[in-house]
Amino acid sequence: MKSPNLFNEIYETHYPKVVRLCKGYFNGDADLAADASQEVFIKVWENLDRFRMESSISTWIFRITVNTCLIYLRKKSTRKEIHTEHFPQLTHETYHPETEDKLKQLYACINKLDETGKMIILMVLEGMPYDEIAHVIGITEETLRVRIHRIKKSLTQCVQK
Repeated sequence: MKSPNLFNEIYETHYPKVVRLCKGYFNGDADLAADASQEVFIKVWENLDRFRMESSISTWIFRITVNTCLIYLRKKSTRKEIHTEHFPQLTHETYHPETEDKLKQLYACINKLDETGKMIILMVLEGMPYDEIAHVIGITEETLRVRIHRIKKSLTQCVQK
């Protein structure tokens, strides 16, 4: 049986990270990121009793997030709705206009990366441990480190243009 208290704790802990990861996939579009994030947590709720603890809960949620974002990018018409009387309060991040412009430029550069590169850098920016990222992506940690180095070099060149 699913525990609403456990779900609320998971939601409150992971929502900010999930929405930032989604914003990275949607070029900073906060509304689309919020929609996809809600979809992620619908999937988390639906599958919480099937989570097998083979990885950390954050790794599992990041995998759901990545898959959900990719589905949104391929098929924007796919939407699920859930009706509830209570859903935890959403948080919105606000930044100074200059910082917002820099973030938009960074999102534009991230958006130019291939699918795997985008997935890797967004998880790195969230501070996810390399071993977990490697597990989510399905590569060795050594290969991941090489990819991260190349991605950072590419992003640095892109942002400086």
